[in-house]
Amino acid sequence: MSEAAAESSTNSRPHWWQRIGPGLVTACVVIGPGSILSSSNLGAKDGYSMIWVVLISVFFMLIYTSLGAKLGTVTEESTCTLLAKMVGRPLTILIGCGVFFISAAYQFGNNIGVHSALESYTDFKYGIVIFNAISLAFLFGFKNLYKLVERLMSIFVALMLASFAINLFFAKPNLLEMAEGVIPGYGSDGLDSILNLSLLGLVGTTFVISAAFYQSYLARFKGWKVQDLKDGRIDSVISVTIMALITIMIMSTAAAVLRGKELTGVSDVGNALQPLFGDKGQILFCIGLFSAAYSSFIVNSMIGGFILSDSLGLGGTPQDKWTRILTAAVLLTGMFVGLYVIQSGTKPVVAIVAAQAVTVVAAPLAAGALLLLTSSKKVMGEHRNGIVMNILASIGFVLLLGMAWYIASEKVLPQIQKMRGASTAMVQVEPVETKLALQNRN
Repeated sequence: MSEAAAESSTNSRPHWWQRIGPGLVTACVVIGPGSILSSSNLGAKDGYSMIWVVLISVFFMLIYTSLGAKLGTVTEESTCTLLAKMVGRPLTILIGCGVFFISAAYQFGNNIGVHSALESYTDFKYGIVIFNAISLAFLFGFKNLYKLVERLMSIFVALMLASFAINLFFAKPNLLEMAEGVIPGYGSDGLDSILNLSLLGLVGTTFVISAAFYQSYLARFKGWKVQDLKDGRIDSVISVTIMALITIMIMSTAAAVLRGKELTGVSDVGNALQPLFGDKGQILFCIGLFSAAYSSFIVNSMIGGFILSDSLGLGGTPQDKWTRILTAAVLLTGMFVGLYVIQSGTKPVVAIVAAQAVTVVAAPLAAGALLLLTSSKKVMGEHRNGIVMNILASIGFVLLLGMAWYIASEKVLPQIQKMRGASTAMVQVEPVETKLALQNRN
């Protein structure tokens, strides 16, 4: 190639902001109704003192999204295909099924988030049906699905940043206390304050390993090659910066104006802001909430559908039939569970416990698979992880194991025992009722 041709090729290369995208998609799936509620609850309860937790969570998210981006950039085959060759198809299918059920559980929350953003302005209870129908139209109506999703997510990220930033501006947070909140343990009431359920909920909704795993697919859809590794690193940094900014803005807004309030759902946050900021403040929050819920709504369903399809050997690209069919399955599962909750007003306890139990197994497995693949010289060649990256990723893996143990011991097992106790009580009551009925008949 001549010098003139080489220079022309270099000059025609898009700007760095045109070469990123997968990180924006990942940020959208992480910032959903669950993370908004968790960060609002922490801000209302502990003020600014837990900002450091956000930074630690997004740091480990950066580690694993970087691993995912590097894997998708360097390798030619899909992630589950590589994994099946290394550990076998059965374990790969277990991971795929686990991610699918985790996505389905998140999807229920996304549907409720969309409904909460709409219910302040309309009594129509079937808005989520319309938005699921729109999502299905996107899914089956566009050939270049990734390009469409990337553009949509860019718009949603901009809306979230603007909405929550304006809310924070009017909240007038204490900047000194915000700065002190970066220091671990500063301003908290000791270990009990640090090790609380809300805090672990924030870590769980920010350090989302299934989204990091899916980053390897997004990098491949983007068309990145080995020469684009730098773009992948920049993209991952931008992604976690957006996650951190939005989460800290939401937490700080709650710390400034919602201190001491009990927040049981995302609609409570918007309703609590209305008397303080007026209708405009509530509208801004609902725009941010809707953007977070609906962006996560689309991408989260793709994570579950694509990874399950690929784990089964049915394809892992937007062009494959089964990726779209299984993505639709996630969408419809979330919609029907969401409608059940909206109509009945009760939570599907069995489904929630089952999803938590799956998370206990699937999240560490997915993290371990990502770490195993990116550490393999056979898979990555000269681009395999270095010692420092492996140490940091291993610490993140231990963190996931700790969270899995906590969820299993403090949430899943007590709920199972409670349900078993309730069913036993019903069995004991039934014979008594039968005996009374027979006596009355006699």
